[in-house]
Amino acid sequence: MKKKVKMSVPEGIEFGKPYTMDSTHNRLYWDTERNRDFGKEAQYRKDTPVFTGVLKYFPDAIKEIARVSLAGNNQHHPDKPLHWDRNKSTDELDALARHLIDAGTLDTDGIRHSAKVAWRALANLQKEIEEKY
Repeated sequence: MKKKVKMSVPEGIEFGKPYTMDSTHNRLYWDTERNRDFGKEAQYRKDTPVFTGVLKYFPDAIKEIARVSLAGNNQHHPDKPLHWDRNKSTDELDALARHLIDAGTLDTDGIRHSAKVAWRALANLQKEIEEKY
């Protein structure tokens, strides 16, 4: 026998409208550029080849960037699950430039400076995209 589930939505949220969870602010927002309607959202997903256009292109580099995330988490929060503590360092472009000076070498923690450059570039890009929406 199927159970019936009663659902409600928070004030200001509408059924039939795609929303995106903003993990930074833990709220829903209407992504006006990408989600004008469900048809465009489906096309947007198809036009975003994350696996074939990023992971397949740069598998080793992506693994190195993941190691940067883990090292940062272990440094600042060894007792907590992996997460991005955005309060620890907010100078993405300055930090990127400092690591760029030493690109091609290993940092004192054994991780490539170039991987830290890439991590900082991604962090900066993520914040730029979030600011737009």
